[in-house]
Amino acid sequence: MTLTPLPAFDDNYLWLLDNGREALVVDPGDAAPVAAALDARRLTLAGILLTHHHGDHVGGVEALRPRLQGPVYGPARDRMPEPVTRVSGGDTIELLGLRFAVLDVPGHTAGHVAYFCADVPGQAPLLFCGDALFSAGCGRLFEGTPAQMHASLQSLAALPGATRVCCAHEYTLSNLRFAREVDPHNAVLAAHAAWAEGQRSAGQPTLPVPLGTETRINPFLRCAEPALREAARRHAPLQLPAEPSPVDVFATLREWKNGFR
Repeated sequence: MTLTPLPAFDDNYLWLLDNGREALVVDPGDAAPVAAALDARRLTLAGILLTHHHGDHVGGVEALRPRLQGPVYGPARDRMPEPVTRVSGGDTIELLGLRFAVLDVPGHTAGHVAYFCADVPGQAPLLFCGDALFSAGCGRLFEGTPAQMHASLQSLAALPGATRVCCAHEYTLSNLRFAREVDPHNAVLAAHAAWAEGQRSAGQPTLPVPLGTETRINPFLRCAEPALREAARRHAPLQLPAEPSPVDVFATLREWKNGFR
């Protein structure tokens, strides 16, 4: 299996997974880079996975339908470009001979889903998480609550550490700047930031990233840890209770990140 991030717009990645004959694409907001990759590799488009309804994730679906020889899967509780086979947490789908578990991860949108494949032959597991989880960050809360998003991220953090996290945006450097502001003494975070700077300077993506790395560097996955609780308390001392919960910490960090430059 070959996994390829196809750049689109300013900072999107459309993920293409192929076996040398057939391919699936995740969140094709733009049809052009998908069509170009399919043509260059002489691949058949066997399926499309959609994580949520935003235009930069679904905008290319209609243009790809004439060459599609399989289903379009999308979340049961989000607006979708019909026809779509609706899925929700607990469902399993099969494409390219692989089984993907559907995970409900509301927060960024009310019906956002992710797709997890535990058994890629000879390779680490795959997670296509759209805009729920980013490297060193997470999506904004457009339709969900802090409690929903925190629960969604904790469910993703519980997946195997070797899982390749395939986010939909190259937000890593800006997320890392915020993470280091929040957690300045984290040596793993500092080392990963240096690596990511090198990747981007060389014109290379910072994704996918192992989930085990994210659980050590991403502040939004670590809201129960004392260092993150203290950072939230320092930033918003009047807004937090004396003993803030992980959800309280998450809400504070997310609001802090919204205005961070």
